[in-house]
Amino acid sequence: MPESENTMFIRSDGISAEGIRDQYADGKAAKVWEIFIGDKKSRTQNYKNFLLDLLRSRGCKRILDVACGTGVDSTMLVEEGFEVVSVDASDKMLKYALKERWNRRKESNFDKWIIEEANWLTLYDDIKDFIQGGFDAVICLGNSFAHMTDSYGDQRQQIQAIRNFEKCVKPGGLLLIDHRNYDNIMETGATPSKCIYYNSQHMTDIKTSVLYVSGKPNMVTLDYLISNGSENSEFRLSYYPHCLEVFKNTLKDIFSLESDHEIYGDFKHLGESNPNPAFYIHVVEKHK
Repeated sequence: MPESENTMFIRSDGISAEGIRDQYADGKAAKVWEIFIGDKKSRTQNYKNFLLDLLRSRGCKRILDVACGTGVDSTMLVEEGFEVVSVDASDKMLKYALKERWNRRKESNFDKWIIEEANWLTLYDDIKDFIQGGFDAVICLGNSFAHMTDSYGDQRQQIQAIRNFEKCVKPGGLLLIDHRNYDNIMETGATPSKCIYYNSQHMTDIKTSVLYVSGKPNMVTLDYLISNGSENSEFRLSYYPHCLEVFKNTLKDIFSLESDHEIYGDFKHLGESNPNPAFYIHVVEKHK
């Protein structure tokens, strides 16, 4: 699309920071992402119902959001009366969550909302003062976990991160973690332009690239083009392409074979969902 006098392009190449790669470190992608998701109430009703019904049906009250970003999910949970601790590796994303908490500080639930910067590789130590006996649920949603790349080729960092998530879950508690359907993305070379999590009013186009290293898929790069009236914004995010079977086995290894593990495709049990859902959502119960 050619640039015109009424068109402005904002491009973020995802400048990295130390530790877990922070693709929002330059602040541009964080700003555009906030525009993309729009109002905090733009979460799809299907997603909201799925998350709230699941947490309430399992008696969850204390929630750790390990990928809170701009605070969309955390804000919803605080509004619904949950006790929430929210962390993210990106201070540029967290500033939107902190602003929301400040603006609503006179509401008791928001005054108690804890927001901290934390790294998944050191998560347990970073937030040990808030863990207490463990959380009823740890959530890592919105395809956030796939931001962690496989630097060593054996997924050791991903495994370490999930082990930290597991340590934060109390016995009988839950881990909710999701990822896009990368099996289908690698097969077709395409990514759905609409996300099941948000009712974005902006036109969005996503160009998909798959990088192979030694014959194995190593990275999926998504170039987002978001049209906001007369202004177009571009940003690039890169993800590790988690295959469903490998991810299932990793969770089983960490949580034990005895742990209950359910998988949803676009908020429906796999047997009920589209054969090729856009997202897989894993719900793992920590063995008591």
